[in-house]
Amino acid sequence: MSGLFGAVTKGDCAETLLYGTDYHSHLGTEIGGLATLGDHFSRVIHDISQSQFKSKFAHEYQAMPGPAGIGVISDSNPQPILISSRFGDFALVSAGLIENAQEIYRELLSQGDTFSELHRGGPNPTELLAKIIAHGRDLVDGIEYAFEKIEGSISLLALTREGIYAARDRLGRTPLLIGERQGEFAVASETCAFPNLGFKTIKILRPGEIVLLSPSGAQAHSDGNHRSQVCAFLWIYTGHPASSYEGISVEMVRNRSGRAMARRDHVQADLVAGVPDSGTGHAIGYAMESKLPYCRPLVKYTPGYGRSYTPPSQEIRDHVAKMKLIAIEEISQGQRIILCEDSIVRGTQLKNLTVQKLKGAGAQEIHIRPACPPLMFPCKFALSTRSIEELAARRAIRALEGSDLADITPYLDERTEKFSKMVDWIAEDLGVTSLRYQTLDDMIAAIGLSRDKLCLYCWTGEE
Repeated sequence: MSGLFGAVTKGDCAETLLYGTDYHSHLGTEIGGLATLGDHFSRVIHDISQSQFKSKFAHEYQAMPGPAGIGVISDSNPQPILISSRFGDFALVSAGLIENAQEIYRELLSQGDTFSELHRGGPNPTELLAKIIAHGRDLVDGIEYAFEKIEGSISLLALTREGIYAARDRLGRTPLLIGERQGEFAVASETCAFPNLGFKTIKILRPGEIVLLSPSGAQAHSDGNHRSQVCAFLWIYTGHPASSYEGISVEMVRNRSGRAMARRDHVQADLVAGVPDSGTGHAIGYAMESKLPYCRPLVKYTPGYGRSYTPPSQEIRDHVAKMKLIAIEEISQGQRIILCEDSIVRGTQLKNLTVQKLKGAGAQEIHIRPACPPLMFPCKFALSTRSIEELAARRAIRALEGSDLADITPYLDERTEKFSKMVDWIAEDLGVTSLRYQTLDDMIAAIGLSRDKLCLYCWTGEE
């Protein structure tokens, strides 16, 4: 998932833009980009896969004056994109996934469109989005046309002479929020970008809503719709603990999630720990409910190490996971540890690195408690898991059945024998003492939205 930030200020927006964008660094690990508009457009893009966002932009942002700007922390493609169209020039950043990108790409090529930002053997998704928008009568019409044409999920910010157009994807899977600071305005994917910059959240964009931010305020150009399927994984893993979505705090959801896991659990243990950082909130909730002490047998070495889930290759993911976590022998030695994790996606890091580090530090027992059910389907709406083959639960099913199954319904219900056998297989593969997943109902209850308001595709396969 990528993170978006934009600001419209009374003076120079560059410093606000730098720090507001930086507060989205937990969402992407590949590319950072900024664009401002003063007398003309200024743009800078950097590879941030081996460095922090601020270190790449700390000096250049000062040479990008202007009262309005947009920024992005991208999980994949270089952006912002600058484009000229029949209704004017604009800069564009986007977050999400265009599932039918190749189909649209071929269609636009056949109509005479050209592309300059090819990426990994195909079109740059943000440039593709810009070209779709450019087919509209105006910018708003173009965005609405793109929403109709795209399969998947896209939220965007478009910087123009009028201000910043913010548009949330039509089912609201990725959030966008507007903040206000003494007559200045910002838009962000994450509310954690607002407090230290002095902004207060004044509006949560509805799914499909399009709003223009300008010096005169926030003006709605499309009302959107009331059907919502916001990504549940935002609360469980992706989002920052200090953020909230739909007005619901990430940290509070994780605490409730941990409490729910503890209420269903009867394992005997000495302490509760979380895999840092996203497992920490779940572990605190578990400890509060179980009355077991919360300890840190695993710590992360500085925030400079990014997330091990988001890099594009397994080799990089494993390297980050290996280097960032350090086990503390004095806490682990001889202990029965309940280890709360946000999820088990591929399971390779948990098996080969996290569990082995705790065992090497002398842990007597390791009981894994993921805060969500087994992930069964690759995400269709964000750039995260991309194939069935890489999911730990699907590997277990293949091992138990001898092949992939077209219908995995019995494995989706935690009350079935097949589900239990799948969990046992994963526990044995991980080399842990026990494994117990959060139930889907408890996860939904912890979030606090009704089931029909959440995207649960990666667990249920239902859109």
